[in-house]
Amino acid sequence: MARTVARVIVDALSELGVRQVFGVVGDALNPLTDAIRTTEGLEWVGCRHEEAAAFAASAQSQLTGALGVCMGTVGPGSVHLLNGLYDAAKSHAPVLAIAGQVPLAELGSDYFQEVDNDALFSDVAVFRATITSPDQLPQMLETAVRHALGRKGVAVLTVPGDLGERELTDDRPPRFSLNPPVSRPEESAVRRAAEILDRSERVTLLVGEGARAAREDVLALADRLAAPMVLTLKAKAGFEGDANPFQVGQTGLIGNPAAASALQDADTILLLGTDFPYRDWYPEGRTVIQVDTEATHIGRRVPVEVGLVGDTGATVRDLLGHLAAGPGPGGGRDRSHVEKARERFDQWRAGQARLADPSHDKGLIGRVRSALDNRGHDIRPEALAAAVDRVAAEDAVFTSDTGMATVWLSRFVEMRGGRRLIGSYNLGSMANAMPQALGAQCLDRERQVVAFCGDGGLSMLLGDLMTLKTYRLPVKLIVFDNRRLGMVKLEQEQAGLPEFGTVLDNPDFAAVAEAMGITGIRVTDPADVEPAVRRAFRSPGPVLLDVLTNPDEIAVPAKPTVEQGWGFAVAKVKEVVRSHGEPNGN
Repeated sequence: MARTVARVIVDALSELGVRQVFGVVGDALNPLTDAIRTTEGLEWVGCRHEEAAAFAASAQSQLTGALGVCMGTVGPGSVHLLNGLYDAAKSHAPVLAIAGQVPLAELGSDYFQEVDNDALFSDVAVFRATITSPDQLPQMLETAVRHALGRKGVAVLTVPGDLGERELTDDRPPRFSLNPPVSRPEESAVRRAAEILDRSERVTLLVGEGARAAREDVLALADRLAAPMVLTLKAKAGFEGDANPFQVGQTGLIGNPAAASALQDADTILLLGTDFPYRDWYPEGRTVIQVDTEATHIGRRVPVEVGLVGDTGATVRDLLGHLAAGPGPGGGRDRSHVEKARERFDQWRAGQARLADPSHDKGLIGRVRSALDNRGHDIRPEALAAAVDRVAAEDAVFTSDTGMATVWLSRFVEMRGGRRLIGSYNLGSMANAMPQALGAQCLDRERQVVAFCGDGGLSMLLGDLMTLKTYRLPVKLIVFDNRRLGMVKLEQEQAGLPEFGTVLDNPDFAAVAEAMGITGIRVTDPADVEPAVRRAFRSPGPVLLDVLTNPDEIAVPAKPTVEQGWGFAVAKVKEVVRSHGEPNGN
């Protein structure tokens, strides 16, 4: 018996190992969702917003490297997928989106809810096509999946409403033939890079997520070169912890002085599996060697002396084979560069630990600081993040909203052990943490999943808290409730502008969670932070921990400039003299 279009698609997803499909049901999707209903091992997760569905599918893809799948029905349903799909595309996550469409005969007639999906998704998708005949399957589906996995991006397949139930005349099993290649750079380029590294006195590694699978090789290279290792945010998972004696944390606005100095003090910088985009944080006049799988990434952020296009692990192994043991009669390299960087990093961490101590504000320095930036004695976000770090499991999956929640996670949560981390770190979207945690928790309902949520981000897609409750997903939501769009506030003040438009009139999020049938815990006293965190992690099912944090907390960049400090001072003066009756006044 010939299969329908819907059955061919759903059977193929099951064969590919897809376990969940995220979306919102509706008209054109009905044949597909019914096929999912009758397919063992494949679960439909009905979200409250298609954007959340796309974020959830992207999270699964980022954690597994496999295909994530989401669906949106005709018109608005497909449009709502767009932001989450952009995040997947910018994160190089293979995602297949199935989009509904009006009946074939109505295409091009400006029919009710008709949207040109092929045009809509033209910028975000590496492949997009509309099925106009059942006989285009399974080949069109095979092409879509190969594009998504082979190019690590988004593929969109549009299914008109009257096609899902139509049968194929020439049915056959799909053939995907998925064998990822391992590429290596030319040997002459590797030799040239090795020669530069051999004669360099101070080498610093800038390591990205693209090097995570080659961890042991990268550690061996750092040891051979006596090189400190600066990590991008996405490289925290895999390279942090005591088992890596070379890492010195992150650079950039969320980074630390030790990492900034490690780059500044180097004569040669080696980029491994990263496309770190912030040009202002690359020191000038350094020799740069870059390893990346994408030739188009070489040199697009900073001028590069040698570009090595290839798999990070294979390339690093080739480099190790060409490097000398080191200069000097003993054959060992001078290790003062890495030792100095690690000493600075340890000093910075010790200072951060003091800031995160709940009793910090009771001491002399803390009281002075509070008089300036925390007169309401709100909870320090550093203390909250550090408490979560202490209590969370060693294999927990963390997600974080863009903004200050990511700053505190970056500085106070260590991705040691088997911990993983995902967020909207390339697109920079709001509202990603909770739906990404939803997708992560669906992969393994026993593994601990922790979402660092900003109050602005959480409220943007608040409805999908109900999805956590409906599917009994035990996500722990940590809400940094500073009643602000905190990163925007900081940006305004650093530019010398008074805070404007950032104040949020929040509800009691814990009470909202309770009304939805989710355990809600609200914390207003610094002394209650760690007990509340422990209670949240002990409680079964989803938990929302709403912690009122200090809205005036300052995250000092790794290299604060005079201009930033002056702008902040000017902004504070403007805020003080502004009338209390003015909208958004303090």
